[in-house]
Amino acid sequence: MKVPVSLRIAALAVATTGFYTYVGQLVPQKEVHPPAEVAISKDMKPDEMAKVGREIMEGKGLCFTCHTIGKKGPLRFPDLEGVDVRAKSRVPGFSDVDYFAQSIYQPSAFIVPGFNPGMPVINKPPIGLTDDEILAVIAYLQTLGGKTTVTMQTKLPYQAGGNGQAAAGTVAPPPAGPTGGPAATTAAAPAPQNAGKKPETPQNPNPSPPQ
Repeated sequence: MKVPVSLRIAALAVATTGFYTYVGQLVPQKEVHPPAEVAISKDMKPDEMAKVGREIMEGKGLCFTCHTIGKKGPLRFPDLEGVDVRAKSRVPGFSDVDYFAQSIYQPSAFIVPGFNPGMPVINKPPIGLTDDEILAVIAYLQTLGGKTTVTMQTKLPYQAGGNGQAAAGTVAPPPAGPTGGPAATTAAAPAPQNAGKKPETPQNPNPSPPQ
């Protein structure tokens, strides 16, 4: 008896599906869980903050998805080894804390030369670190070439209720141009003093005498 072509195709499809299902079950399955929340308290000491900050970077912050520590060669994002030393002079007028805060809250404000923008705003979804978690991350970043100076009471201008500007006495850097340098700006010409005013009707210098 001749088996219909459609039936043979259906049988082949079932056999193929069954084979790949079987092979898939042979591959070890890895169970993935959401990053564990790290306990943070307002009375943590700087060294405790740094330890927690490292845990956040490894977990919820997803920092090491792109950043490395001590790796050479072509990199996606800047390597963080000794980053605190560079942070103190990266932007004129910025301290290391100013620079780290801006890099986290406003990552597109300054792009390290040689790299492309792409870092997300860390206190917004999908990562969504809290202000306290960001303080802990900064505490850890300071240990990479320096000493932790932030505390859990440190106020950052980008935190909830802040004005989003750099610390008092500092000036935010200009926006990056296409090559990573400052973008060109054009000064606006001053407006004329009488701009927007309706011209006055000139008076007759020789008015007629009253009749």
